[in-house]
Amino acid sequence: MKITFKLFATLTDYLPPDARRSNQVELEVAPDAPISQIIEPFGLPPKLVHLVLVNGRYIAPELRLTATLAEGDVLAIWPPIAGG
Repeated sequence: MKITFKLFATLTDYLPPDARRSNQVELEVAPDAPISQIIEPFGLPPKLVHLVLVNGRYIAPELRLTATLAEGDVLAIWPPIAGG
């Protein structure tokens, strides 16, 4: 099934070069693949996987090992953001 995978801020560097400008890539994933398995090939450092959203809904860290997606879902990941 197809999903859209989006990375924001400094995480865009982990996308393929041709996807960095749009900060997203279309992926073909297994219906039973949990979020953790979907993001693993991108080599994101765990400490930078801070805010995980599926269709705008927050996914808590303990659910990322088991939560799966549906056709057409959007998986978005933000790193920790510092400000001040």
